[in-house]
Amino acid sequence: METVYRLLAALLALGALCEAEPVKFRDCGSTVGKILQVDVTPCPTLPCVLRKGKSYAVNVTFTSKTSSQTSVAAVHGILSGIPIPFSIPNSDGCKSGIRCPIRNNQNYHYINYLPVKNEYPSIKVVVEWELKDENNKDIFCWRLPVQIAN
Repeated sequence: METVYRLLAALLALGALCEAEPVKFRDCGSTVGKILQVDVTPCPTLPCVLRKGKSYAVNVTFTSKTSSQTSVAAVHGILSGIPIPFSIPNSDGCKSGIRCPIRNNQNYHYINYLPVKNEYPSIKVVVEWELKDENNKDIFCWRLPVQIAN
C-alpha cells in the first residue's frame, strides 16, 4: 500500500510541476530548512484568489538542514494576527512527496493540496504553511496572501 501512495505522490508531483506557478512568499521561520521555491496551482497573481469548493496544488521545493524520521504539516489562515487552522488532506509530510527519513543537505519536493471549503467566509487572509521535523522545529514556514472568493 505504501508503494501505491508513493506512486500517487510522484504522479501528483509531476502534474503539479507541469503547471506549477512559482509565487512570491514570505519565509516565516524556516529554522532547519531553506525554501527554494513555492508553487501554488493555479495562482497567477498575488493575492492568490482561492475559489470556494476548489482545491489548489501546493509544491514546496526545499533543502533540509537537519535529519528527521518524521515531518508534520500544519496550515493556518492568519486573520487579524490570529491563526485559524485549515485542514489539508494529509498532514504527514512523509506521505506528501517526501521520502523519509529526511536527510541533512538534501533537496525535497513537498506536495499537498489546499481544499477551500464552501463554508469559508469570503475574506482576505494570509495562509501560513509549516512543515515540522521530529523535534517540532520548522523545516519550512512560508506565508502567502490570499483572497477567498465564491
